[in-house]
Amino acid sequence: MTENYFNYFTEIEEHFQRARGTGLFLLSPLDWALIEAWKNSGMPLEAVLRGIDAAFVKWRSRPAQARIHMVNSLAYCTQAIAAEAQAMANATPAASKPQTTAPFAYDDIRQFVARNAAVLENAGHTDLAASLIALDLDSLFGDLEQLEQRLTSIEDKMIARLRADASEDALFEARRALDQNLKPYRGKMTADQLAMLEKQFLDRRLLETSGLPRLSLFYL
Repeated sequence: MTENYFNYFTEIEEHFQRARGTGLFLLSPLDWALIEAWKNSGMPLEAVLRGIDAAFVKWRSRPAQARIHMVNSLAYCTQAIAAEAQAMANATPAASKPQTTAPFAYDDIRQFVARNAAVLENAGHTDLAASLIALDLDSLFGDLEQLEQRLTSIEDKMIARLRADASEDALFEARRALDQNLKPYRGKMTADQLAMLEKQFLDRRLLETSGLPRLSLFYL
């Protein structure tokens, strides 16, 4: 399978919907945070897709009375995905990462960066806006991995600032929402997976409540 780096989120969303057999099913905030945690940890897209298939094969092999409740979250598939990733790592020697090709045009990237810079400027984050404007997009368009790294670095600064400014009540409510969503699946995850998922979930919640944009090309 040829991995389209920048379609990571869409590929997983659509594959889960097909495996579930319900194309109109919407992923939850927990699911999006989980996908982002996989992306940030370098989880191969193919491992995620194979793991989803394996999890649903196992679920459908159960007796009918054990399938009363439908699979409603990607969290159900975490163990199968981890197993597929380990199997791929054991079977395939490390290979150099191929040059990624953007599924969007240069003008799309330029407008995306300019739009986000304007939002940050209006929100008072003038230094972060200036960092976006200063990016040499003409050069970086030829090296999308470096551009993504630059954007992610600016986004990390933005999120760190939001965390520092967040009230204890806001963080408590976000963690409580995470616990409620994660409760049925907590036993399927390792401590490291849970810690990574909590970080992504809280980051997404802070960005949503602040109205600030995601800067990564994954959100173009």
